[in-house]
Amino acid sequence: MKYTDASKPHRTRRWLVDYPRAVPLAIFVFIAAITVLSVWAIERGENAAEQARLAKAAQTIASSLDRRGNATNSYLRAGAALFATMDGVEAPLFRSFVEELRLDADYRGAEGIGWAEHINADEVRDFVGRLEPGEVGARRIFPFPSDDRNNIVPVTYLLPDTDRNRRALGFDMWSEETRRSAMREAVRTTRPTASGKVLLQQEGGQSGSGFLVYMPVFRSGTRVLKGFIYSPFAAQDFLSTVVEMETIGGQGVELYDGSPEPPNLLASISPTQSTGRFATVQFRLANRPMIVQVESAQGSALSLLSMITLLFGLAVASLSMLVARLLTQQAHEDQASLDYFAEQNSIRNSLTRELNHRVKNTLANVLSIVSLTRRRATGLDDFADGLDGRIRALSATHDLLTKSEWGTTPIRDVITAEMAPYANDQDMVLKMDGPGVDLAPGDALSFGLAIHELATNASKYGALSQFGGCVSVTWSLLSDDLARIEWVESGGPPVPQQRNRGFGTDLIEKIVAHELRHPVELQFAPTGVRCQMDVPIRKPSAFSLRATKKGGPVTEGSAAQIGEILADPAED
Repeated sequence: MKYTDASKPHRTRRWLVDYPRAVPLAIFVFIAAITVLSVWAIERGENAAEQARLAKAAQTIASSLDRRGNATNSYLRAGAALFATMDGVEAPLFRSFVEELRLDADYRGAEGIGWAEHINADEVRDFVGRLEPGEVGARRIFPFPSDDRNNIVPVTYLLPDTDRNRRALGFDMWSEETRRSAMREAVRTTRPTASGKVLLQQEGGQSGSGFLVYMPVFRSGTRVLKGFIYSPFAAQDFLSTVVEMETIGGQGVELYDGSPEPPNLLASISPTQSTGRFATVQFRLANRPMIVQVESAQGSALSLLSMITLLFGLAVASLSMLVARLLTQQAHEDQASLDYFAEQNSIRNSLTRELNHRVKNTLANVLSIVSLTRRRATGLDDFADGLDGRIRALSATHDLLTKSEWGTTPIRDVITAEMAPYANDQDMVLKMDGPGVDLAPGDALSFGLAIHELATNASKYGALSQFGGCVSVTWSLLSDDLARIEWVESGGPPVPQQRNRGFGTDLIEKIVAHELRHPVELQFAPTGVRCQMDVPIRKPSAFSLRATKKGGPVTEGSAAQIGEILADPAED
């Protein structure tokens, strides 16, 4: 046998009813959070992929630069091997060597290949004199060395023969610290060695960074330095020729001599968009450590996949919130309907109990009226007339209460209903005056019976029995919860002082006084009957259909008391 938790749907429904705004909002926030998390994961993956692309690009460029350096090293090593076997390096020999190299595209970015002879201070004049006119070579040495210098390395030849390269001819490279350090390191290691960041003489004193690669040449079989075969490089051209051959997609590239700091920057290519995200690769160019740094051109904007995910997630979250809002509204309406039906069922049950209760009260009143009317009647006609009038009085008041749905009933309406048979009679005068005062249902019934008895007595024996008679009914407020009503007859026949006590007197002085919970003053003055009644004014909450407070509709107990009172009449 399979059991299910039947309370879960009910609990979920209660959440929709109790939190009609919070539940849709919580669903929206939940889906939005999942969407944001997904976008974050996608962006993290994109960033990792971009970082991998940067690292690959940096490694590719570093490898290309390293290949260019190795090609230069090979040419310089070949020249060093050749020149080491010669007694001297003459211009025709150097030119022939460079032409035979047939430098290909891998040598682009270099200013050419040069020869710098190593001499002492006492050899300067002899060196300058040996230079043949017409040959592409040095004509002078600058800066001119002092007499105490033992090492002078002037640029002797530099090919190709261009205006730029001619600016460097005769420059004593040993006079500059950065070049001197590179040459010393090349002599120590006997291998091609790159210098640090320098300003090439080819630039003519203008801005522009460069470096040189030196290869020492020794006399054959000795460690006697003859000079250096070298190659100068304009760093920006050197880097640009490499980048042109690689696909970098708008990325930025920077070449540093050593650590990646602004003073060490040799050359750079700006990215299409600066992002501050870099990949760095260190490599060695001609025995010198250098760094290539590639900057990403991918901005901080979300990727296409992230944008699609974000828009789709927000759309789903909004749609889910709308559906949840519709469900909460429907659940709220369903709950309101259930509450309404439950309330209507409760009202129907209350109405049924109230109807049964009031029917019993009415029947008890009718039985009491019938009993006493029969006891006081002198004949069948007298009995029928008395019973008919009193039942009609009850009916008239019941009609008023029914119209007001057993709510409050104005005093004026009760008096008008009971006095209706006499209102259009031209032989008498009926006066009513007082503020708007509403009575509770039970109080209205008792008051209506009292007015009926007074009107019946007046029509038979009092002011309403002859022409010119006048009945005045006035009322006023004694307080917020009590009204006083006065019945005054005038213009009628004299009232006999010796008379038998009738049913109407008992009804007014006992029943009505009992139900209204205030004494009734009934005076049979010779000039006409006077009656003063105090009627309570109660709030509707005190006599609602399901009220059981004192002062509500007539109860079975009070109906029994009416029978007891009517069954034991007292004589005047």
